[in-house]
Amino acid sequence: MPPETTSSRIKRDRAATRARLLDAARLRFARDGFDGTSVRDVAGDAAVDPALVFRYFGSKKKLFDEATAVPEPAAELFGGPREELPARLLGSIAFQDWPSHAGEHPLIAMLRSSGHAETRERLREEVCETYVRALAELTGGGPDGDLRAELFSAWMLGIGVLRSVIGTPAITGATPEDLEPHLEKVIAALLERG
Repeated sequence: MPPETTSSRIKRDRAATRARLLDAARLRFARDGFDGTSVRDVAGDAAVDPALVFRYFGSKKKLFDEATAVPEPAAELFGGPREELPARLLGSIAFQDWPSHAGEHPLIAMLRSSGHAETRERLREEVCETYVRALAELTGGGPDGDLRAELFSAWMLGIGVLRSVIGTPAITGATPEDLEPHLEKVIAALLERG
């Protein structure tokens, strides 16, 4: 194996520094939102000079956009049995641990920053293009199929917000098994099995 060159070491260090900044930003934005997070906070958490945030990301807004990007939906989320999709979606939003985002779904960081028009638009696109679209296929169509898919999405996101942002005792203490009979009732009311 050839010895490491100075150039490759610098590239590796740059990549590691950028990754540390991104990790620190994900946690800060998830906890404190856009307005509650400063470039200095993120740089301090990553143990680097704040100027590096601008060098690697250009602006706080660009750092936020990259840090709050929702990962592509996993194949197991949308690739499993169709009739189990609502339970998988609810599990992803309300019960899955997202350690890179302070334990919460990346949508929660965007919700905490929804006072910004651009963030609201990103959030709307993410919810509509990922969750509502998938659920609309389970409604059986009809004139109110999209409405029913959005109502189910609102129910799921509401559970996620009550668990992670507000921390209401009953929902925070609930397990997926506790929610299962209620999930079945909401599915029966809004979606079709098929």
